[in-house]
Amino acid sequence: MNRYIALQKIVELGSFTKAADVLGYTQPAMSQMISSLERELSIKLLYRSRYGIHLTLEGERLFPSIQKTIAGYQSMLEIAKEIKGLDSGIIRIGTISSISCHWLPGLIKQFQEIYPNVQFILHQGDYTSIPEWVRTGEADFGFVNPDAIPGIKTKFIKSGELRAVLPITHPLAQESYITLESLAKEPFLLLEEGALSEPMEAFKQAGLKPVIRLCVHDDYSILSMIESELGVSILPELVLRKTNYRVAILQIKPALTRKIGIIMEDKNSLPIASKYFIDFLFAHIDELP
Repeated sequence: MNRYIALQKIVELGSFTKAADVLGYTQPAMSQMISSLERELSIKLLYRSRYGIHLTLEGERLFPSIQKTIAGYQSMLEIAKEIKGLDSGIIRIGTISSISCHWLPGLIKQFQEIYPNVQFILHQGDYTSIPEWVRTGEADFGFVNPDAIPGIKTKFIKSGELRAVLPITHPLAQESYITLESLAKEPFLLLEEGALSEPMEAFKQAGLKPVIRLCVHDDYSILSMIESELGVSILPELVLRKTNYRVAILQIKPALTRKIGIIMEDKNSLPIASKYFIDFLFAHIDELP
């Protein structure tokens, strides 16, 4: 198993030396482990270029299985720890920024008051990258809009409203609400969310085509751009909490909502710490903003 873990860390860091430092091996020992693994599999796994260390084509095909093997091994270790009590463990979560900022801090704090030695690793992405991380085992579970991954089983958590965001100097900024028709006429700043864009789907359903000026992957970058009067946008109400941007936030009529759920491969195969955290989350749904 150490050879698989060594390969995973080399690929992650793109360097034998860096991986050796992190795992506590010498560089020759790392090279020997990879050579031994390549001999056993009769496959060349890595190649060197001036840009670093990379997987070969054969290595790329094999790597997802290696990641799943490591995840299964770590899950076994954590189940063994559960037998002695949940004294430690690592929870790997694929998440979007609004959940990272407004749900997870409070949940993690309360959870660690019960299980203080459990660690969290957060991978922030979108509706495309998060399901892929769960599939490969890089994340134990992830937060997504279930509508973004039709046909894949998710566990619904709750819905939240979307809001229109305008420069504070915009002529419509003082209105009590705004329509999609009005927003479609303005330079639009689109939050890039991967497999699904809730605003674009709403425009499509209404038979509208907004004027996209920019696509941005970060909610708070969009808020800064709106503050600078580059355009308007539609963002989750959750994103707009605890912000100091000088922007106007309006209700949309008819109202738009966003669903949030959890995607996981199989709860029974999850590391025990992640199982506990998911149960903890659903026990505290009513406390989530």
